[in-house]
Amino acid sequence: MQASHIDHVNLNVPADGKQSAREFYEQKLGFRIEDDLYEAGEKPFFDVRLSATGVVHLWPTDDFEPQEAVNYDHLCIVVEEDIEAVKSQLTEAGVDIETELDSPLGATGVAGAVYVRDPFGYRVELKSRV
Repeated sequence: MQASHIDHVNLNVPADGKQSAREFYEQKLGFRIEDDLYEAGEKPFFDVRLSATGVVHLWPTDDFEPQEAVNYDHLCIVVEEDIEAVKSQLTEAGVDIETELDSPLGATGVAGAVYVRDPFGYRVELKSRV
């Protein structure tokens, strides 16, 4: 078996979390929210479009429980910008950087990365492309 990339990740969010998701993922990080099918009642989740081949499914649910260290660590998103540009964009958007690493090892090699928290408590790593 040979995998080429992650297609999607599913994350539960509060039932009323769509606007918070839009503000963080779309307005602050610059990713597109795709919610037409969700709004039409054709699927139970909406997407954060990361690239042509990757999305994060956000599932609104009344049963949402914030993540804990024992059940989730982080999602890594590779970005095209260098880490200094990412840090600048985050600062301008008012997003706190939790941690910064010069050279964490990932699936494609070593590159700078920063870690932030989304409005639901999920840790998101934004990593420069190798």
